[in-house]
Amino acid sequence: MPVTTLDGRRVYTRAELMDAHGLGRSTLEKWFRERAANGHPEAAGTVGSQLAWDADAWDHWYASRGSATVPSGLVTRDELAERHHVSRHHLKRLWADRASNGHPEAAHRAGKALYWDEAEWAAWYAAERDRPSQDGDPDGLVTLAEAARILGLAQTSVTVYPKRPPAGWPEPAAVEELGGGRVRRLYRRRDIQSYASRRR
Repeated sequence: MPVTTLDGRRVYTRAELMDAHGLGRSTLEKWFRERAANGHPEAAGTVGSQLAWDADAWDHWYASRGSATVPSGLVTRDELAERHHVSRHHLKRLWADRASNGHPEAAHRAGKALYWDEAEWAAWYAAERDRPSQDGDPDGLVTLAEAARILGLAQTSVTVYPKRPPAGWPEPAAVEELGGGRVRRLYRRRDIQSYASRRR
C-alpha cells in the first residue's frame, strides 16, 4: 500500500484502502457512518480533499473485526453491486430466489456479512442475464413495473423513462387510459429484453 503521511504519521485514504483490500467505496463509507456501533476509527484528518485514517489504528480495527481473514477473491453484496453495476435490491432478490435460479452459495460468512467468490458469481450472473425469460410470450405485453423487473432495476428508477427515455428505450406497444389523466403504458416483452441486451 502506498505510504501517505499526515503530521508525521502513516495514514490511509479511502482510495488506498480500496486498492489494498479490494473493498468497495460503499462498504468503507458504510463502516465509517456506523462507527459509533462498530468501533471504526475516527478520521485523523485530510490529505488534499480526502479523509485519512491513522494506519496503525485502522489496521488494528480491521484485524479485530475478522475481515482481515476473509480469503482473497471474495466480495460482499455491496462490492458486487458496485463492480457489476447491479442494484442492491436486484442482488437481494436474486439471492432470495437462489433455489430456483442457481445463485452461488456464499463462500464465507463473517458475522452477518456474506461473501461470494467473485469469479464464480460473475460467470453465473453472465449466464443468468443471457437466459431467455421464462415469464411468458416474447410478444406479450408487460407494464413498466414488469419491465423494471426484467431489467433488474428498482421500479422507481424506470418511472422517468417514458418522459426522459434513455438511448434505445422502446416505444410502448399500447397505451391505456386509466382516468384522471393517468395512462398505463404496455411494452412488448421482446422489446424490453432486446433493450436489456443492448444495455449490457
